[in-house]
Amino acid sequence: MTKIIGLTGGIGTGKTTVAAYFASKGVPVYIADEAAKEIMNTKEVIQEVQALFSENVISENGYLNRTLIRDLVFSDNDKLAQLNSIIHPKVKRDFDNWLSQHQDAPFVIKEVAILFETNGQEYCDVTILITAPLETRIQRVLERDKTSKDIILQIIQNQLPEEQKIRLATYVIENENLEKTYEFIDILIKKLNNI
Repeated sequence: MTKIIGLTGGIGTGKTTVAAYFASKGVPVYIADEAAKEIMNTKEVIQEVQALFSENVISENGYLNRTLIRDLVFSDNDKLAQLNSIIHPKVKRDFDNWLSQHQDAPFVIKEVAILFETNGQEYCDVTILITAPLETRIQRVLERDKTSKDIILQIIQNQLPEEQKIRLATYVIENENLEKTYEFIDILIKKLNNI
């Protein structure tokens, strides 16, 4: 039976880099955020999401304006919950289909930004939390997204506190020195192949 390894971490911790490293080692990797973006581009979902908002959240190109939606839901927990109730079940179905195509793998990585926030750990055999010092995280996101420090801090405050995630995780990887992170993952892959 293929094991599901949940991979998560707050914004700027380097989840994507870690997921890419697992993939480079031949481990099947599912990126939930990418799947959600694809799902949000379908006509059916565009209409469902637009129905949640009084504001027009459809861009001129006919797709959802994710930046505007993010701004609207970050200050409105009810809207965020409604949005999640549309997207999350569809992502779960997509993952189940994807998993059925990887049954020969000893384990797969399911990368989910809000794994613990959505109790996704209940569907995983093992969880890996990627952490990094706050200043490092802020710097990474500033360079990557060309956004403001205030927005980054707001996103971090909307995620579960790091201490809480650490208590929920099976493994914690401090991702500040990439070489050490990769060494730890190499050891972890051997362990995960034997669970």
